[in-house]
Amino acid sequence: MAELLKELTITQTQNPKEKPDPATLGFGEVFTDHMFIIDYDEGPGWHDPRIVPYGPISLDPAAAVLHYAQEVFEGLKTYKTADGSLRLFRPDMNARRTNLSNDRICLPLIDEDVFVDAIKELVSFERDWAPDYPGTSLYIRPFTFATEPFLGVRPAKSYSFVIILSPVGPYYKGGLKPTKIYVEDKYVRSTEGLSGNAKIGGNYALSLKSLVEAQAKGYTQVLWLDGRERRYVEEIGTSNAFFVIDGEAFTAPLTGTILPGVTRDSAIRILRDRGVTVREERFTIDEVYAAADRGGLDEVFASGTAAVISPVGEMLWKDRHITINGGEIGPLAQSLYDTITGIQNGTLPDPYGWTVTL
Repeated sequence: MAELLKELTITQTQNPKEKPDPATLGFGEVFTDHMFIIDYDEGPGWHDPRIVPYGPISLDPAAAVLHYAQEVFEGLKTYKTADGSLRLFRPDMNARRTNLSNDRICLPLIDEDVFVDAIKELVSFERDWAPDYPGTSLYIRPFTFATEPFLGVRPAKSYSFVIILSPVGPYYKGGLKPTKIYVEDKYVRSTEGLSGNAKIGGNYALSLKSLVEAQAKGYTQVLWLDGRERRYVEEIGTSNAFFVIDGEAFTAPLTGTILPGVTRDSAIRILRDRGVTVREERFTIDEVYAAADRGGLDEVFASGTAAVISPVGEMLWKDRHITINGGEIGPLAQSLYDTITGIQNGTLPDPYGWTVTL
């Protein structure tokens, strides 16, 4: 255990909740009995780690997060295996990405061992909440926010780091049913020099307008183009995007405008180990549609923690509508989903050492 967490205190809830039916779980709607909190103050640094009953957080009305949006979050999952043990999937990557995000908006860095060990402690304490129904998991949401009460544009001097847990079903109710994607060429998610590679709440708030408009037109999510020229393909919603063209997989490079996804990194490694060429390079929406026109667009899918792999069956850009792989999930997307979820839930071996068993 990280040195700081040797000071961990635990307060047991006096009002345990009834656990939900795992067969009917939605996503992010139910929360467990307890949460982890650790505070930061300029000078002493991080202090007072504790597991306490889940409940409201008290904030001063002038708390900096409410006015200047100093907030970072992460997302990962715990999976229950057939023998009843629990597995985390690459939590070290979430710890590194948290500090990348923290640094971008001037939050204090948190020791990566503290980040991972805090998750282990809370998940172990709440292990009875981990569902074992097919397709379910225990979602983990660590987040950090500025608590200092002041009105002024500067980094805050006090923060809280909190972890909450939620038993969840599939992110998309249709499961692996291919989604319909609207290509966004009016709004932008990020551009060079902004915060597209950081997991901060403001990025997601800026995406809502586009999502609402796309859904009003009958589309599940949006495909973001670059912020400068509105030509280069970037992300699908809040997930990394893959385009399989003539048997090769293309995905946008990590140049600061997209999130360095844990599932993205895993998918690239698996595909390359299977001999599939993966090109991390800039490519345009025109190239995607040109490939579709000549029959070379084999598959499109998104990758992310929440849905793991989400296939795309239709796309609309301007007035140009295309159907991908007959509107069905493609073989690469299906294979990646099966492999990654199999490693996560223990039904397949983990040749990469990605999982942590609790």
